[in-house]
Amino acid sequence: MDNFSNSQTVRKQVVATRGGVVAAQHRRAAEVGAAVLEAGGDAVDAAVAASFAIGVVEPWMSGPAAGGCMTLWRAGEQRAHVINYGMRSPRALDPAHYPLTGDGRVADLFPWPAVVDDRNVQGASAVAVPGVVAGMALAHQTWGKMPWRDLVTPAADLAQEGLIVDWYSALLTASTARALSRDPDAAAMFLDDGCWPPMSGWTTTQQRHLDQKAFARTLRQIAEEGPDAFYRGDIAQALVRDVQAKGGCLGLDDLAHYRAERVDPLVLDYRGGRIYAAPGLTGGPTLAAALAQLSGAAPARGAPGPASYRAVAGALHSAFTARLEGMGDHESPSAPGCTTHFSVVDRQGNFCSVTQTLLSIFGSRVVSPSTGLLLNNGIMWFDPEPGKANSLGPDKRCLANYCPVVANTADGRRFAVGASGGRKILAAVLQLSVFMIEHGMSLEEAFHQPRIDVSGNQGEVMADAQLPAEVLEALSAEFRTATTRRHVYPYAFACPSGVQRDGDLNSGCTEIMSPWGDAVAEKRAD
Repeated sequence: MDNFSNSQTVRKQVVATRGGVVAAQHRRAAEVGAAVLEAGGDAVDAAVAASFAIGVVEPWMSGPAAGGCMTLWRAGEQRAHVINYGMRSPRALDPAHYPLTGDGRVADLFPWPAVVDDRNVQGASAVAVPGVVAGMALAHQTWGKMPWRDLVTPAADLAQEGLIVDWYSALLTASTARALSRDPDAAAMFLDDGCWPPMSGWTTTQQRHLDQKAFARTLRQIAEEGPDAFYRGDIAQALVRDVQAKGGCLGLDDLAHYRAERVDPLVLDYRGGRIYAAPGLTGGPTLAAALAQLSGAAPARGAPGPASYRAVAGALHSAFTARLEGMGDHESPSAPGCTTHFSVVDRQGNFCSVTQTLLSIFGSRVVSPSTGLLLNNGIMWFDPEPGKANSLGPDKRCLANYCPVVANTADGRRFAVGASGGRKILAAVLQLSVFMIEHGMSLEEAFHQPRIDVSGNQGEVMADAQLPAEVLEALSAEFRTATTRRHVYPYAFACPSGVQRDGDLNSGCTEIMSPWGDAVAEKRAD
């Protein structure tokens, strides 16, 4: 039982345009990317601009101190690419500094045995080497058209203004206020009087803004001096000094030697369509395993029905079982969404599908006072027990769940989708892809279609309560199944963003329950 309305409906309108489109978890970041497209920028230019902007307006999800992955489609080449800029553990990290408590507790997002003082979860000792700036730089150097300065400056302007404090930002901040209060600089940035989430009155019409001026100065320096300012210049020195002063082991050599990687994508054929996904320590291999199992079933006809949802649940269960046993990723399926995703398509048909994360919401809950950056807690991705597939160690790539994809359907449409939400990401990306490729749904129909989630190691299915009774009965007959509503907070399912190109018409959509997410088209006339 719950207290929520049974008659309320929520929809997001999808409008086709010949202009480019950016779909992001925050409208203002999408607007920044769309303005770049309007100025003649490539999809990659828009992605760079949106990446830096979303780090300002969703600072608890992403930012220059985060990591991530981009899957691209280049129309001129008729080829997909992947840029992986995931985090790494520092070279000076010593696993002995993370002893287990032995008291049976578990970590924040992952059911690892608890570490003394939660050093792998919170505080500067949880900070890994960030990759966002390097990833954006590699994409820009390879395909960008506009000057780097013009792509980063809009984010600096947003930071100078400061994020508007509204009910949704207050809700997210309240969820982590106690942890934020333990770091004086995080408390000063995000909390009132060092302990309370900033909130406006019930009937007030005046706007409040976070003070992000130190962040704005860092972004302007990145804009003017380029990516090297972050990895080898004054910003690097200030960041390392702040992290080490707070007990972390991030070093100048970690930043100086960090490299984003350009790699070939996984190519996954399905029902006459093709999906391009990230390889390696991402969600891509698990997506591939689930699609392979689905391919063995009879093709579906018409709208998704009981057989379709039952097949998806079985494929996800099998794929996650293999992932948990072989890759070492044991993130809790009840973990809150703590990532961001945005997708871009331009007039030429180039696509970018981009997922970025600090890992936990608010990352390590530590702010670097010299740079204004909220820092990641990427060290938590590693199992603190030795001898495991993903055990904690120095200079190791982190295993992540992000799964940005670009795909085409048998009828010639192309789309880019991805999501935030930890292990829930894979279920969302899989179902949206299946809805559009196998069931012939439009982007709008796919994003409004109820979904299920299967991301635990117990085989439980979490189903949208709006699914028809016959679907719920079919799931319950084979799996332990629970139902829940699709809410604004907390998200029981992942939070996706996607774009589509059908002929020369582009469109975009974001999670229908997201109060900030929006798809924004460039303003040039068709």
